[in-house]
Amino acid sequence: MLANAELAQDFFVLNQQSKKLVKALLETVDIPSIPLEIEATDNALLRGLEADKIYYIESGSLSARYRDRTVYLLDDGDLLLPDVAGGADHDVSVSYASENGATLAGFPGVEFMRRIIADPAASKLWTRLMITQSGMQLRLTASLTDDDTHATPGFEIYNPGDVIIRQGDRADYVFNLTEGSAEVVVDGVTVGGIEEGEIFGAMAVLTNADRTATVMAKTRCSVVKVPKDQFADLIKSNPTTIHTLLIDMANSIVNLNEQLVGLRGSYVN
Repeated sequence: MLANAELAQDFFVLNQQSKKLVKALLETVDIPSIPLEIEATDNALLRGLEADKIYYIESGSLSARYRDRTVYLLDDGDLLLPDVAGGADHDVSVSYASENGATLAGFPGVEFMRRIIADPAASKLWTRLMITQSGMQLRLTASLTDDDTHATPGFEIYNPGDVIIRQGDRADYVFNLTEGSAEVVVDGVTVGGIEEGEIFGAMAVLTNADRTATVMAKTRCSVVKVPKDQFADLIKSNPTTIHTLLIDMANSIVNLNEQLVGLRGSYVN
């Protein structure tokens, strides 16, 4: 995705992360595609795009327009998802144009999502992709608003030893660790770890409770921060997110149980 505005470097970091996730997702889903060649046109109503398909841009670019305004560009490696509000009313639909043409690979949307839901690895990649793109959209929105309108940052870099979550603090965000590793500490005792790709901090947000553990960066960590209200909307619009959360939470419980067993063993000895 290329923005039609000036954005900070973190947008481009997320953009590269998004393309990697899209590539990994397509390899995991492994569904036959239907090729589609888009001719160069300045007409925003492209022919050939079908509302029930998901498209992967193999080459070229498409400009996404809303109410006669170009908002962003999709280029090589981006995924084009159906516009849920699309329809006959062009005033509320997102339309696309391509100044130089583009080569797309189309996938049947229902079957694509069915395979994602059926495969835990694909579900996790899909959730990470949605969270990453949510962070990109947040930055894009901020770039198009007035200077006195403040937006939540949503993306941070942590160095080894930095605290990402502090035990006892209010839970305002859900986190996705896009790079690095971190450790989970409760009352000064290390009880688990978090690796690249995991979503964490959701339990306190979902239960509206304070943080029950501290999460500290072990290595340099890149983290996407999703505000809790935005995360609630993400769950409603992407049910596969719940599946991924259950897997990550279950893994966390297993890790915690292993730590408790180890501690009990040390006391016995």
